[in-house]
Amino acid sequence: MDIAIVSAHELTPDTPAIARELARGHRVIMYTRCRAQGTAIEHVPAGPDVELSESDLLPYIPDFSAGLRQRWRKHRPDIIHAYSWTSGLAAIAGSEGLGVPVTQTFHAHPDDHRPAPVRRLECAIGRRARAVIAACADEESELIRMGVPRRNISVVPQGIDVERFHRQGPACPRGDRPRLLHVGHAGAASAVAALVAVPDAELVIAGGDEPGVERLRALAADHGLADRVEALGTVPHNSMPKLMRSADLVLSLSPSVPNGTAALEAMACGIPVIASAAGAHLDAVVDGVTGFLARPDRPLEVAQRIRRLLGDVTLRTAIGYAAADRARSRYSLERISMELLRVYEKTCA
Repeated sequence: MDIAIVSAHELTPDTPAIARELARGHRVIMYTRCRAQGTAIEHVPAGPDVELSESDLLPYIPDFSAGLRQRWRKHRPDIIHAYSWTSGLAAIAGSEGLGVPVTQTFHAHPDDHRPAPVRRLECAIGRRARAVIAACADEESELIRMGVPRRNISVVPQGIDVERFHRQGPACPRGDRPRLLHVGHAGAASAVAALVAVPDAELVIAGGDEPGVERLRALAADHGLADRVEALGTVPHNSMPKLMRSADLVLSLSPSVPNGTAALEAMACGIPVIASAAGAHLDAVVDGVTGFLARPDRPLEVAQRIRRLLGDVTLRTAIGYAAADRARSRYSLERISMELLRVYEKTCA
């Protein structure tokens, strides 16, 4: 099968990874507007060669779709998979008249506080695409509410690299305090609030730009926690396994969870997760078995779960093993690529 993957934005770490897995038995080319390294990546110039916001990117979508059309007329793919609604616009326009089915992944939750014009475009793309892939059951429900036919929706979760994220391996150095790690800027304020009720533990926060990091540091100081909170800002993805393995618990408390990657990667490392009871976390985390689900707007509830896990090493170990087993068996790139291929084959039939 000849597979075209389209991304109008910078490639996220998981996109090349799933493409490499698909390429084990199929021809895969990733078409991106931003330059990226890789033998299966083709740069399609459209606007400045930098990452742009959706509103800034929109004027360049016609150029991007024209470049895609030019390439696909020379070498017609069997299936097109667009990541994000801007990529979907370009893929649908670029494939016009070629008879190539388009598969759409929105990447962000379609109901994630999107402006009304964007919502209308997403609805149109969702109805026009031959298949729409939801990352979780919660997203599937929202796509149905958008008017996407249920028969066109397939739930295929985000895959993770279990060869990189696994229990055995080096860990970042740490002190004697129990270590909590919150991955991502969204929801980190909830983690700081919960730390007030978890004496002696330290909180490391990975993610966020410099203004966001400064806000978190100020928040920690306001709570009297400046000596127990470390905000790192952006951490390279290849450094995350070592950081995760240095933690006793990983927190992922974002109120909006389109794919749950951070929680899954922590689970794969055998680290118990306390995650927000939202979005993809509802599918990924088996409450009380591979981690705990909690309301991020209730810091005392989060703190209670933290204290329970920190105070019971047997429970923490059991949950860590169960989490690693679930991540490897259900969310490996190998399994997710097989599920994607089944969607592609059904779509092309």
